Amino acid sequence: MSFPQRFDLLISEVGPRDGLQSISATMSTAHKHAWIDALVAAGVQEIEVGSFVSPKLLPQMADAAEVVRHAIAHPGVTIMALVPNLKGAEAAMRAGAHKITLPVSASPAHSMANVRKTPAQMVEEVRAIARLRDEMAPAVHIEAGISTAFGCTLQGLVPEDEVIALAAACVAAGADESGLSDTTGMANPAQVKRLFTRLRSELGDKAGAAHMHNTRGLGLANCLAAYEAGVRTFDASQAGLGGCPYAPGASGNVVTEDLVFMFEAMGLRTGIDIERLLAARETLAAGLPGEALYGMLPPAGLPKGFVPQRY
Repeated sequence: MSFPQRFDLLISEVGPRDGLQSISATMSTAHKHAWIDALVAAGVQEIEVGSFVSPKLLPQMADAAEVVRHAIAHPGVTIMALVPNLKGAEAAMRAGAHKITLPVSASPAHSMANVRKTPAQMVEEVRAIARLRDEMAPAVHIEAGISTAFGCTLQGLVPEDEVIALAAACVAAGADESGLSDTTGMANPAQVKRLFTRLRSELGDKAGAAHMHNTRGLGLANCLAAYEAGVRTFDASQAGLGGCPYAPGASGNVVTEDLVFMFEAMGLRTGIDIERLLAARETLAAGLPGEALYGMLPPAGLPKGFVPQRY
């Protein structure tokens, strides 16, 4: 996705989806609305607000349509939803989502556990969703996120050639972009730089976001490696909430607060007001009392002499 040219990169907040689906507690719809409002007030320009899946599988996402309808009232913010199949895509588009993202796993074992389809079958799902989008809501942007791109806790190593070929197949099937997800937190910076360099060479401007998890403490380092490879869109989750219910051992996403601070400290403009982002964290905490929240910046605070950008 494009982002305002006055900024240097786009931080896509995935906490209301990736974060909330991964914990046992269910945040109330009213608290979700308040959290999204606080993220928008902080200057977040893209938010993944929910997942259109069966409420029997993920009751935390049962109110996805209502949350989308609330979120799209904010002008100038891209509202995204995850959809695992054609049925979910239709529901997301009917709710008014601007962008839909499909999890297309490079690991056949994870793909079967997560969506009960092979990677090849998911490419056909992308094709069907692209056809529906063209008929129903041509302005909707389709992202195919290549899950387990850097390794899988079920399968182990995932061949890089297969990752790149799958991303290319998704774009050929109608996806507007395809990014790479470190679903299981197995990536390292050299691998990230190598794979994103290949992806950008293969897909050009259709190469999408870096979605990193911090399972082994390399989340920020991997984001920096992706940036050095030319990536300019990064998924992150406030307070580091997140993981995949169908990937054993996959823990939280990169912490939005830490990622924004890293880039802003480097002199790169994210468009996000750090102090307002920290205030949004309090809104999140109010909606999930007792839930563990993560991150290095919040307890340490901004360093002496650091002047936050005002957007």
